[in-house]
Amino acid sequence: MENNLVLYNTLTRTKEKFEPLNAPFVGMYVCGPTVYSDVHLGNCRTFVSFDLIFRYLLHLGFKVRYVRNITDAGHLEGDRDEGDDKFAKKAKLEQLEPMEIVQKYTLGFHDVLRLFNTIPPSIEPTATGHISEQIEMVKQIIENGYAYEVNGTVYFDVEKYVEKHDYTMLTNRKLEDMLNNTRELGGQDEKKGRLDFALWIKAKPEHIMRWPSPWSVGFPGWHIECSAMSSKYLGAQFDIHGGGMDLAATHHTNEIAQSEACNHVQPAKYWMHTNMLTVNGARMSKSSGNGFLPHELFTGNHPLLTRGYSPMAVRFFMMQAHYRSTLDFSNDALEAADKGYKRLMSAIALLDKIQPTAKGKSTVDIVQVRQNCYAAMDDDFNSPVLIAELFELVRYINAVYDGKAVMDVDTLTEVKALVQNFVFDVLGLKDDVLGADTDSMDDLMQIIINIRNEAKKNKDFTTSDTIREELNAIGIQLKDSKDGTLWNKI
Repeated sequence: MENNLVLYNTLTRTKEKFEPLNAPFVGMYVCGPTVYSDVHLGNCRTFVSFDLIFRYLLHLGFKVRYVRNITDAGHLEGDRDEGDDKFAKKAKLEQLEPMEIVQKYTLGFHDVLRLFNTIPPSIEPTATGHISEQIEMVKQIIENGYAYEVNGTVYFDVEKYVEKHDYTMLTNRKLEDMLNNTRELGGQDEKKGRLDFALWIKAKPEHIMRWPSPWSVGFPGWHIECSAMSSKYLGAQFDIHGGGMDLAATHHTNEIAQSEACNHVQPAKYWMHTNMLTVNGARMSKSSGNGFLPHELFTGNHPLLTRGYSPMAVRFFMMQAHYRSTLDFSNDALEAADKGYKRLMSAIALLDKIQPTAKGKSTVDIVQVRQNCYAAMDDDFNSPVLIAELFELVRYINAVYDGKAVMDVDTLTEVKALVQNFVFDVLGLKDDVLGADTDSMDDLMQIIINIRNEAKKNKDFTTSDTIREELNAIGIQLKDSKDGTLWNKI
């Protein structure tokens, strides 16, 4: 298939034609979760967005190796080597081993992403499983002159790096501003420069997660983990590096610096970042009390929610916003998305009930609709525009079902293929409105329709009307025609 894909590159701040380094192979690395607590909705938005990207690349025929790591060590509370280790702190609180914390929340993370119908990555490496690779990378950075060791801890030398390289290329910030916004070095601080960051940290006596290294018994810094794992599985340079936009300023900036200091090449050709979540216009955060977890969104068990929403309705809601746009959660927006999702699935269910007309009598240009769908996704994975195109198709399907438009056999085949390609394969939606067992639902509805027909035959119109109204109240519409009674979801 012809490749017309254009994507936004954070590194150049422009949209660029996607040209893989070694087509048709594509290497994509996405920063995964730090598994010391339940995965929050902001993380889910990132992983669902990159699932969309992964799916479309596969659909275009690329052979994608998608690597998404699990951070299970070394992530301190402060991004600049400050505070306690997140795993050790949570382990003390719950009186568990750190790896019990890791196992518990890794399983929870996988469960949530399964509900969102995401495709698992090709490789899901863990930080603790790649300690030796991180040590070797730190050794190489020291050998290349861009790191130094103090009392068993190794720091990256940012001032040495900026002599030949652009440390702020990803964010376009001024180095002077970064220095001004970083606290002065205290007398106890071992770093030479204010922007220096730890590659390897000497463990304190009470620190549980520790490994031997040439410098000390300790643990890796957070940033080195992704550089070591991405280069191991994708090479020193690969196609796409992704993550949430909150990672760009520190984590991804440091990844670029240490990868280039080690391998003398930019790690990724294209950098892609998802935008943040807001709730009723305010940034979602734990401290503000306006954040909710996926399971709270599914059950509605949260003060800010009027009810729960299915995982597919939430996925559809996320797809209605472009991945680089802010996504604002509100009850009204979720309600509208839920109705839209159900309307889409209802129209798709009608395709098996439509009787096509003779060949050549269709009232829609399905070729143009298909071209519009590709054009939307080729424009930096523009899922909202794709969804708008699909709803043009929904209107057409409903019109055919209501007898106000016609659809020939070839068009019906094309429409079914387009739905499979873009609704299920690319957007990653599935029908969870009435459950997966459609055959059983058809059997059940036929029993109800037969009872209603018997009531009408006996002139018991009260029962007949009650059945229709009660079904309508739970989102099922009955349609009487000369061929009998048909049902669909509304």
